[in-house]
Amino acid sequence: MMVKKIFLLTLFLIACKNPFAPRLDEGEITRIILTDQTSPDEVLQNFVYAYTFKDSLVYADLLDSSFVFVYFDPTLSNSGRFVSWNRDVDLKTTGRLFRNFDTISLTWNNTIYQIIEDGEAELSKTLRLNLFGDPGEFVLTGSAIFNFKKSSYDGKWRITRWLDESEM
Repeated sequence: MMVKKIFLLTLFLIACKNPFAPRLDEGEITRIILTDQTSPDEVLQNFVYAYTFKDSLVYADLLDSSFVFVYFDPTLSNSGRFVSWNRDVDLKTTGRLFRNFDTISLTWNNTIYQIIEDGEAELSKTLRLNLFGDPGEFVLTGSAIFNFKKSSYDGKWRITRWLDESEM
């Protein structure tokens, strides 16, 4: 009877392992953790988390109520112009991005400069954004300048302005 139980237990354990299933890559994802946003760097770490896990609630907490997104559109008018939108439009746009792509991978590369003083900061970073899904596969590279403000309400840093300098 004991041999039969051991045989059934062994059979059960073997059946739970699928030899055709790929192993999970635990390298990068295990290093992505949520922070308390006690610095601009922690805000950007949460930014990666929000994009990786397509978490719109985490993303919304990164943006100050006065947030503005700015980018240059070279196709507008004769020589192009800067376009901007506020927090509400950015949250809707980012929500569509999260829904339309299966995998999003954001990597912050070099810090070009960083200025932090008196509860405000400006930081310029290079980046690489990979988007994979039904609309296609896209790789965007470039840089971004972020302005941050430390909240007097909860002590968290949040983004007030994002100037996107990515290559189109």
